[in-house]
This record gives sequence, structure tokens and C-alpha cells, in this order.
Amino acid sequence: RNFPVVLTNTSDRTCTVYGYPGAAFVDASGKQLGPDPERAPGSPGTVTLTPGKSAWAGLSFSSPQISGARTATPAALLVTPPDEREPLKVTWTAGEVPVGGNASSVSVTALEAGTGP
Repeated sequence: RNFPVVLTNTSDRTCTVYGYPGAAFVDASGKQLGPDPERAPGSPGTVTLTPGKSAWAGLSFSSPQISGARTATPAALLVTPPDEREPLKVTWTAGEVPVGGNASSVSVTALEAGTGP
């Protein structure tokens, strides 16, 4: 399964992002479900975002129904932009995610310009 994680510059100033966003699935009480996603191989670059423009990273994992991984259904996905400490909380509506077992790895790609593939 593949999901774009999109960060949009909502300020009135140009900004830049570089690297990978942080990501974590959490339950309704805020407890993290499963390990942090692995960083997918790639060459991060600086993305310049003028007001209203976006950068995206791909969040992916094998379908738990196929992989047989232990699962949980998160309440939210916490996304932390590069060089930031406070995550953005996004309600998760895409069902179960892998949180344990041999086929449980979740990965995230480096940010690039745009809103997805």
C-alpha cells in the first residue's frame, strides 16, 4: 500500500525542506503503534516551497492481509517535518497497518516537490 504524505507551505513566506519527514502511527491515546518507518533508499534534495506549494514523501507497506504481519488500526498518523520537533496529527482512515512480525516494515521516501506521483 502506498500513501502520499503531503506538506504544504501555509505561510506567506518561502521556506525549504530537506530530507525525510518523521512518521508514526498512534492509537487514540497517542501511544505509538509499531516501530518508526524505515527511510527508503534515495538521494534527498532541498525543496523550495513558495506560499501554497507542497512537497510530498511516499509512505508504504505491504498489505497486512497478504504479508501476514501483526496489525493495528491507528487513530492517526503523526508527521514531523524535517528539522521540526512538533508533529502534525492527521486522522488515519485507511484501516489496518503492520505493527509487528517479519513483514511489518513501513518505509518513507525523501521529500520531493509536488503532491504525489
